[in-house]
Amino acid sequence: MLQFEELKLSLQELYPDLEDLADSLGLEKMREEIAELDIKAAQPGFWDDMENSQKILQRSSMLKNKVEAYGRLKNLYEDILALIELADEEEDLSLLPEAQEEFEKFKNNLESQRLTTLLSGEYDNKNAILTFHAGAGGTEAQDWAEMLYRMYSRWGERHGYKVETLDYLDGEEAGLKSASVLISGENAYGFLKSEVGVHRLVRISPFDSSGRRHTSFASLEVMPEIDDDVEVQINPDDIKMDVYRASGAGGQKVNKTSSAVRLTHIPTGIVVSCQVERSQYQNRDVAMRMLKSKLVEIKERENLERIEDIKGVQKEIAWGSQIRSYVFMPYTLVKDHRTGYETGNITAVMDGDIDGFINAYLKAQSLENLDEKEK
Repeated sequence: MLQFEELKLSLQELYPDLEDLADSLGLEKMREEIAELDIKAAQPGFWDDMENSQKILQRSSMLKNKVEAYGRLKNLYEDILALIELADEEEDLSLLPEAQEEFEKFKNNLESQRLTTLLSGEYDNKNAILTFHAGAGGTEAQDWAEMLYRMYSRWGERHGYKVETLDYLDGEEAGLKSASVLISGENAYGFLKSEVGVHRLVRISPFDSSGRRHTSFASLEVMPEIDDDVEVQINPDDIKMDVYRASGAGGQKVNKTSSAVRLTHIPTGIVVSCQVERSQYQNRDVAMRMLKSKLVEIKERENLERIEDIKGVQKEIAWGSQIRSYVFMPYTLVKDHRTGYETGNITAVMDGDIDGFINAYLKAQSLENLDEKEK
């Protein structure tokens, strides 16, 4: 039947991409490394060095997950092909919707796995620390910053990542002045690094009794969580530490009994805070990791040779520096000004459906890198 023949042809056209994905992922090398790690894990005395054994097991688990994910994708291809051929042979049109749905699922999964091959940066596989700052504009901007906080938290939950609030400073009447969250999971930073910048909101203000349209700004910083494997030299004399009482909306976001810690890196003016842990010392450790992560992120982004070369220049959170606009009125539209990608389903976006923007950025970066290599 024509419908099944067309669907089968569309599926078969994607098979070369499926084969290319195996090469791009380096599946054979992955399998070889897994075998080597399994041999190490089976050796006597493996657990004597707990830290090293944990790293080996984590690496092995990550590689196995990638191999298994590709295996599931290939099996899905074969299952859909068998379904189409069976339905075509039986001339059973009732199976067409199921076959089309499975085809779309395969196509999306293929694209998703292909995009992970673009995450080749040194820190792309790390966890991500997101820091939100409300722009000028008081309550309006603070409410917008909290909307972004929720949007990225929902994105993390949708992808099975662990989302943990590190710091949260309430707004004066609503929203938040600043907040930091840790999104833990493989490639969290690689996907979210594209989101750094100023985000612009246009809507009828719920805080304006006259019902006027307002424009608000909030900024997002994204940095990889730097673990102890990465050596970052920071002069202790360059750090100022302040201790203060933790606070949060109804005590839901943070532990209000904590001794919150704020660290200031004097040479750059960078400030990080943590109030989620139960002791001052734990909060200081988390804040130090945040500071190291921020310094490394700036060093990499600005192609600097040393941490000491960072000047700490910050963009103004205002008009002209935004990466994306979210328009609720007079129409609904979310548009990324770097890639041109846009969608009218603003409700889904605010509920964490931002993969289209992330994918568009990764594709654009991939094309840019390809053009540079060809020059």
